[in-house]
Amino acid sequence: MRPLQISPDTALKLSQFMKVPIEQLMHMPQHILMQKLAEMAKQGSPDQAGNNDQPAPDNKP
Repeated sequence: MRPLQISPDTALKLSQFMKVPIEQLMHMPQHILMQKLAEMAKQGSPDQAGNNDQPAPDNKP
C-alpha cells in the first residue's frame, strides 16, 4: 500500500477534525480519509479546499 499523498498541514488539520492522533490517522485506510476530507471541506474550511492532492471520491451507489 502506498503512503497517503497529503501534505503534513492537511494531515494535522484532518487529525484535529477527526480527533485522533496523527500516528493513528496515517495508518487509516485511504478511502476513509478521503471521505473525512470531503466532510471537512463541506463544513466550509476555506483553507482546506485546495490542500488535498486527490479528488474526493464520489460515494454515490
